[in-house]
Amino acid sequence: MKVLFVSLFIVAIDQVSKLLIKGFSIPLLNLNFKGISPGQKIRLVGDVFNITLIENPGIAFGIDLGSDFRLPVVVFTIAATSALFYYFYINRSNTLSLRLSLAFIIGGAIGNLIDRIFYGIIFGYAPVFYGKVVDFFEMNIFKIFIMNRTMGNYVLNIADVAVTTGLVMLLFSLNKQKAVESKTGSIENYLAENKD
Repeated sequence: MKVLFVSLFIVAIDQVSKLLIKGFSIPLLNLNFKGISPGQKIRLVGDVFNITLIENPGIAFGIDLGSDFRLPVVVFTIAATSALFYYFYINRSNTLSLRLSLAFIIGGAIGNLIDRIFYGIIFGYAPVFYGKVVDFFEMNIFKIFIMNRTMGNYVLNIADVAVTTGLVMLLFSLNKQKAVESKTGSIENYLAENKD
């Protein structure tokens, strides 16, 4: 269960990075941090990699299903994250790679869930559960135009990177586990068949 500290770390750096990009104000401490304006670009690597503030009201890849679907998206995310916690719990004695991959996914899911639940009320633009996810790592890898939409321009955040990393790690972990189980099963079958 200690590996869940990885999830906590991901949530912390995700939220700190989003607040630094978006800006924040704590009147009680007389603390104001400006951040950057929506759409403003800070070029890092030519046109390939920029810091650009985008507030995503939708789901993955900026797909916006409309305001009627924001609450169902939050409810689904809460249910999926709860299921991941349960899966993590029942696999708490499994390999470190499996537990670590789940910790990455859980941390990323919680990071974006915080935005969706609280950012609207914190930043004063929407009620609870109707916030927008703060994205800022802009990557222009390639450009394809499909149905009047440009594909290949992705804007992510640390939570998105953690979820993607966790999913890739999970696939490798499950594939490795399956390979080990099939080898173990074939060795056990061989020994059982060749007993004298």
